[in-house]
Amino acid sequence: MSYRVLVSAPYFLPEVGRFRDYFSKHDLEAVIADVEERLEEDELLGLVGDIDAVVCGDDRFTARVMDAAPRLKVISKWGTGIDSIDSAAAAARGIRVCRTPNAFTHPVADTVLGYILCFARNLPFMDDAMKRGEWKKIPGRAMNESTVGVIGVGAIGTAVLRRAAPFGATLLGTDIRKIDPDVITETGVRMTSLEDLLAESDYISVNCDLTDLSHHLLNDTTFALMQSHAVVVNAARGPVIEEPALVRALESGGLGGAALDVFEDEPLPATSPLRQMANVLIAPHNSNSSPTAWERVHLSTLDQMVAALTEQA
Repeated sequence: MSYRVLVSAPYFLPEVGRFRDYFSKHDLEAVIADVEERLEEDELLGLVGDIDAVVCGDDRFTARVMDAAPRLKVISKWGTGIDSIDSAAAAARGIRVCRTPNAFTHPVADTVLGYILCFARNLPFMDDAMKRGEWKKIPGRAMNESTVGVIGVGAIGTAVLRRAAPFGATLLGTDIRKIDPDVITETGVRMTSLEDLLAESDYISVNCDLTDLSHHLLNDTTFALMQSHAVVVNAARGPVIEEPALVRALESGGLGGAALDVFEDEPLPATSPLRQMANVLIAPHNSNSSPTAWERVHLSTLDQMVAALTEQA
């Protein structure tokens, strides 16, 4: 039996040709989507009518999309986060949702620590001044003088703590789940409330999943709790931060800076004020960048999809 597979994961699309033999071996026909970052609901509606399985990125798989796909059996997410997929709707329709947990723990945690060090030592800002012809010594902060707060002490949050600990930083964490005592012992993190973490931290790393509880977790009210020199790093999900509130905090001097790999709207609109702010570092949702991790996720995404198709055959 052959299966039509919609391929819309941006990181996998350039590699589909390398997996031609894999597709042939498992009787898979690749249907290539035209996508830059993700497909929205209306875009998917015209693509899924005769599709049996999907290799997707952050596409908006709603109940309406699933109802338009009577043959759909598997949604195999390239990566970890499945907040863009209505999992309850999928379960009700017998559609399997697959993902690769902890797919990018190391590169994302490296990115977070890199951003913290950039702000602590003012590296990009001195570089920019030098290239403008200025000999400008910008005061920095040593990590052992700093407090790093991690919102969401899961796999990536724990990896951030493990990287920050050898620098001598004071470590704070907050989570809605009980954290493994061994992680606390290993890293020396002090678990506390969100409010206390925000008030005490010099650098705040957002590492929680996007859920109803975490949507716009950082907003006008929570930004007001932070120190005026504090820096927020978000390499998790854009909507955890209410972007207009972030812009207000940065413009008013209530927040020292931000490093953002993810945004509420992606690609980040050309009109976003964040693009013009000197105290903001931005990247195109690329903290997962790692050839080794990518290859592992390519194979995991395909293998899980084939296993699910085989079980339902």
